[in-house]
Amino acid sequence: MVAQGRSNVETRRSLCVLCGCTEKEPHMLQLESAFEQIASLFRQHAEWLYVSSDGTTHTLHRDEIDIAISHEKLVFSCWTEKGNRLWRIVSWDWNGQSLALHASRKMGAELSLIELIPRTSAKSVTATIRAARQVRCERLGRLAGTLQAEMVIERLGLSRGPKPGQPGRYAQILLRRKHERVAVTGPVVSTQPAAVDAFLSSTLLWFRRTSDRIKPPHVQQLWLIVSPELLKPLLYRVALLRSNLQNIIRVFAVDDDLTLLAEVTCPTKDELWKKKLARFPPVAAASITEPTSAIIAEAPDAIDVVHARHGETLRYFGLPFARVRSLLGTQRVWFGIDRSHRRLLEEATWADWQNLLRDLREHRSAAAIDHRHAFYRAAPEAWLESLLRRDITMLDPGLIIAPLHAQFRTARGAKLGIRPIDLLALRQDGRLVVIELKVSEDREHVLQGADYWRRVEAHRRRGHITRAQLFGNRTIKDEAPLVYLVAPTLRVHPSFQTLAHCISHEIEIYRFDINEDWRSGVRVMRRLRVN
Repeated sequence: MVAQGRSNVETRRSLCVLCGCTEKEPHMLQLESAFEQIASLFRQHAEWLYVSSDGTTHTLHRDEIDIAISHEKLVFSCWTEKGNRLWRIVSWDWNGQSLALHASRKMGAELSLIELIPRTSAKSVTATIRAARQVRCERLGRLAGTLQAEMVIERLGLSRGPKPGQPGRYAQILLRRKHERVAVTGPVVSTQPAAVDAFLSSTLLWFRRTSDRIKPPHVQQLWLIVSPELLKPLLYRVALLRSNLQNIIRVFAVDDDLTLLAEVTCPTKDELWKKKLARFPPVAAASITEPTSAIIAEAPDAIDVVHARHGETLRYFGLPFARVRSLLGTQRVWFGIDRSHRRLLEEATWADWQNLLRDLREHRSAAAIDHRHAFYRAAPEAWLESLLRRDITMLDPGLIIAPLHAQFRTARGAKLGIRPIDLLALRQDGRLVVIELKVSEDREHVLQGADYWRRVEAHRRRGHITRAQLFGNRTIKDEAPLVYLVAPTLRVHPSFQTLAHCISHEIEIYRFDINEDWRSGVRVMRRLRVN
């Protein structure tokens, strides 16, 4: 018998229903006590993770589990994939983190250890995250109030989350004094340099919305308070904004503890060209090996190749499915969609290779029946890019077909949020064109295009593109590049035009609306300059 009064949750409780005790009253007291404690645990947690000793694992809502006393036995029941199941509980243990039930079925012939782990509800997790971010938002507001005399916090909150009901990642603060308001924003979570476009897009939209709706006194300044990691890429993008926006923006750097480090002056575009540039990466040779040629011959209208320093990557309508690498002087082929499960192409894997090609032909096609198949849905922007690589004049007849550089990098690595440019092309008149593709709504589309323009223009001004002979012996015109932002007509983000109006007039940005069924062939439905 379990001693009365044992209350330590770390101590194992036993019902001793198999011990053969003959005193009914003490035995029933134990059952009732166990029943009340377990039932109380079930009421406290809405969701439980069910783990059985036979390897079964699934999630249960508290409405799907039950504890009861039946025929002087403690019975646990729950819904499983095999239907409703009942177990007689022999003993149980609650250690504060999980509930272990030693149970039996079929008159003791089947023994099982069931572990129930309480899961925090999504609402509870969201509330905890929101509270933590709100605390940091308030600290950021108090810091901002000390940066200028007589400023008081008028309004303070978080930005909109990625989904309804979710907390945002940026503080949105409105400061006020007698004849002036100041808008203040900054991340309240750790933010990597690659997220700078998301931050600045959110900031500009909030500032425009607040400025249009608020009554006098008007918002006359916009303060950006960021970590040192976000500082440099942010300054580069602020330099690309219109002068009326640049004149009201102030940038402050703070550490992780929200201690002010310094106010930083935003550079002008002319100062950007004087900045030190990362080394211009060499362009890989365009020669095609024999194995690569043989694979392309399987589906020449669908398969293209991306050259790298260490070999070639083969793509089926933009989806990488094979790699050709030199191993001890011999060209070898590895294949597979999942990078972690690639296999060497040899006699033993030949059947799997043929199955992969067959599945790609069936599902990675504009005529595919199953639009939910992973091959059809994967890498849609790369699919669009592969179509344009074959004939870029579908987008603009004034562009030269070749050479055309896809996933072009202006620097090695990914420092400062550097990402490859979708397409770098040249017009017949010698002017460079930066092309950024989207197939779904993306708020960062405009700022990404502007930043790519900055990087290409910096290299063009220094003659790097001409010396690298990216376009052979063709003459590069002494004018800034054009920016083409391409997306299906119904997939352009609602804030596209608002953000485009924030970009300097010196950057020529054009919007290209293409057909929704672009997989069947790209057609330009509308083209217009947006800034």
